[in-house]
Amino acid sequence: MKHTILCVDDEVDNVDALERLLRNKYRVLKAVSGDAALKILDQNRVTVIISDQRMPQMTGVEFLSQSLRTHPNAIRVLLTGYADIEVVIEAINSGHIYRYVTKPWDPVDLVNTIDKAVERYELGEALVETNRKLSEALVELQTLDQAKNQFMVLVNHELKTPLTTMLSFSDLLSETKLDVDQERYLSRIRAAAHRLQEMINDSLELVSAETQQTKLSLARLKTKELFATAALPEAIHKLLAEKHLEMKLDIDNQDVVADERLIRNVYRRLLHNAVKFADANTEICIKGQSQGGLYHLSITDTGKALDESKVKSLLKPFTLNENTLNHSVGTGLGLSISNALLKLHSSGLEFKTTGNTVTVSFQLGRDPDKIEP
Repeated sequence: MKHTILCVDDEVDNVDALERLLRNKYRVLKAVSGDAALKILDQNRVTVIISDQRMPQMTGVEFLSQSLRTHPNAIRVLLTGYADIEVVIEAINSGHIYRYVTKPWDPVDLVNTIDKAVERYELGEALVETNRKLSEALVELQTLDQAKNQFMVLVNHELKTPLTTMLSFSDLLSETKLDVDQERYLSRIRAAAHRLQEMINDSLELVSAETQQTKLSLARLKTKELFATAALPEAIHKLLAEKHLEMKLDIDNQDVVADERLIRNVYRRLLHNAVKFADANTEICIKGQSQGGLYHLSITDTGKALDESKVKSLLKPFTLNENTLNHSVGTGLGLSISNALLKLHSSGLEFKTTGNTVTVSFQLGRDPDKIEP
């Protein structure tokens, strides 16, 4: 569809000349006064407005200013003589016009001016459409955040409540006299309930971190204490013994600024993951050192290598791929949770595979100014 050009001049010959010059490329509307032109604008969508400056009753600048009311996005071109240059400068500075063309105009120059004005209009319309889509996307994201919040409420209450009931009555049932089969059935029920509880807690933790609802409690911490292995869960020590794994620590004792509970959670998950998938009779190497004002911690194990596609899948929020690491137990969300908690510290997980060794690492800041008083 052709763009519409409105030509305004009190000289009929001038608007006819403009029409002949532009009608092959554009739909041309004509008016011989500012008042008549405003009425045309009330009934038509116009891309470019060309107006003479010296017109009786209403000057071109006055008309173009009033045209802003109905066509704020239209491109305005002023026709004028050299004697009106101060008026032109004032109109340009006030934002009323895009360009001015002197009389008598050069046909080629005028057509080029109108073509560029139309291009500018199209760019403006495209920008408006882009902003509209961005606004819709923002609303969608806000709706998604609300849905995540509602999901957390649902999981926290609607799933945890019946789960608590199941576990409570399972405990009561275990205190009664049961035969061998009943004890086996009860054991399986309780194991399934505890696994469901773990899945619920991991899902809540991931959603809370990804939506930045997890609140940081930053403190200055000593790395020797933060990354000590003595306080690790019994499950990790049991796996170490079963697989005959040796744990080697090389931790430089430095001050870091972090949330102790969250970083211990990350450390536990990464270490458990390394122990679980390391080859038997190998070493788990934990190294911590300062690098360029940051503290760098890495955990290296010898086992199945991870390619880049698997790493991206594991770290993608709200994505669960049980086959990536051949999980038989657990939720498969450990690395996603760890990465989400580290993002709250302006950090993140990094992976490096060399042969059959896999190193996962992250960095922590050492700036005490980050601690809120």
